[in-house]
Amino acid sequence: MHKISEPAILYFGTPVVLISTVNGNGSYNLAPMSSVFWLGWRCIIGLVVSSKTTENLLRTRQCVLNLPSVKEAAAVDRLALTTGTYPVPESKQQRGYRFEPHKFETAGFTPVAADKVAAPRVLECPVQMEASVTAVHPVGEDDPAQRWRIVTFELKIERVHIEETILMPGQPNRVDPDQWRPLIMSFQQFYGLGEQVQHSTLAGIPERLYKTSSPLSSPGKY
Repeated sequence: MHKISEPAILYFGTPVVLISTVNGNGSYNLAPMSSVFWLGWRCIIGLVVSSKTTENLLRTRQCVLNLPSVKEAAAVDRLALTTGTYPVPESKQQRGYRFEPHKFETAGFTPVAADKVAAPRVLECPVQMEASVTAVHPVGEDDPAQRWRIVTFELKIERVHIEETILMPGQPNRVDPDQWRPLIMSFQQFYGLGEQVQHSTLAGIPERLYKTSSPLSSPGKY
């Protein structure tokens, strides 16, 4: 029997993403989030306006989306109550956040250079996606209490780096879902994927038929 419910949040389960950006002083910021989805080589992320990541994205228009696996859960959790914004916004103070300018060191992650953007990749993450901002959209403009508190960014994926152990043998452009174990956030708790529960009819469609444009498929761009 279903009941009418009003959960405070509606995070039913999405991948955790570590967004790396460049601060105004040239240092690096690294922030975990899970309001994200992809369509082809485009990505939509949602962030609060007061975050350091939002500030950096609006200024630099670049970032790297690093996807941790379940193995990196403890390191990700070390960033959970940190912010690169100083002073700490009141809303985050109420939740116990502290200012932390050294995000990579705090988590124990290693920054490595990206190819197309200035923001660094996270060496330990099996998937790293270099991206640029193509559009910014405010969320909740119809609600005075929400107006300009949250924004979404449309990102264009410029380059993808994937750990070879999660690729299908002999197929450098296909991720093996039996090997890839993303870290999932569901109602503020960390989870991982289990075994496949049912064969999907959609799996019979060749992945190449879903391919849209990508930097490598744009003649003369690089």
